[in-house]
Amino acid sequence: MSRSERSPLLLAGLLAAAGVAHFAVPKQFDATIPKALPGSPRTWTYGSGAVELALAAGIALPRTRAAAARAAAAFFVGVFPANVQMAVDWQKRPQPYRTAALARLPLQVPLVLWARGVARDEEGR
Repeated sequence: MSRSERSPLLLAGLLAAAGVAHFAVPKQFDATIPKALPGSPRTWTYGSGAVELALAAGIALPRTRAAAARAAAAFFVGVFPANVQMAVDWQKRPQPYRTAALARLPLQVPLVLWARGVARDEEGR
């Protein structure tokens, strides 16, 4: 299996793992939900976990891969405010937590580019 064939499966695996984590340990995700969003943080946590699982399934299947990868890129942009909220809220936590929260912010860029690359690769086949 070539690197370009593994890339979508790795992205799908990352999204699946994140989606499962939203259901397995929702409390840690609840804290990252921006307070400006209406409703319960838990609802947003479960909703984003379900979206991640759906995106993972879509990317794993060649027939839906391009569309799901484009949707994943948009999703990564859309969850960026939660990462900003986490960085703000965790300012008083111990240094390793603050560092982790801040490190997540620039990681969104390669995730968006990765998803866009998977979509382009699939469309080019």
